[in-house]
Amino acid sequence: MAIFEEKLKRLAEQLPDASRDPQAVRTRVEAMEKMLERAFVIPGINRPVGADWIVGLVPVVGDIVTALMSAYIVWEARNLGMSKLQLTRMAANVGIDTAVGAIPLFGDVFDFFWRSNSKNLKIIHKHLDKHHPGTRTLEG
Repeated sequence: MAIFEEKLKRLAEQLPDASRDPQAVRTRVEAMEKMLERAFVIPGINRPVGADWIVGLVPVVGDIVTALMSAYIVWEARNLGMSKLQLTRMAANVGIDTAVGAIPLFGDVFDFFWRSNSKNLKIIHKHLDKHHPGTRTLEG
């Protein structure tokens, strides 16, 4: 039993901080966006895709699961105190992705090109850079 508790404790230490600290939120949201939009590269065409596209290939259930994962990013934005207009834009991005993504075949092609989570991450970055400039990271 002690071995299990020790492994669980080490795993919890590796998880990002669960606080509302802007830097911790930025880290979590960036990690979620990467997992949903850019986790893998399709060989031959060098197009990054993520769980949003891959899981979205499963009819109905996949779209619901990815919508919930995308809603997490909007929830984190709400915790940052972002404006209702920003949250509405983000929710609209997720809604469009979910609604059109649910259409068989066409939705899968649409999901390949429409990156709602990347759009939402840009909105969050803009907010963080303006209101919490200390959270900026250098990108090379």
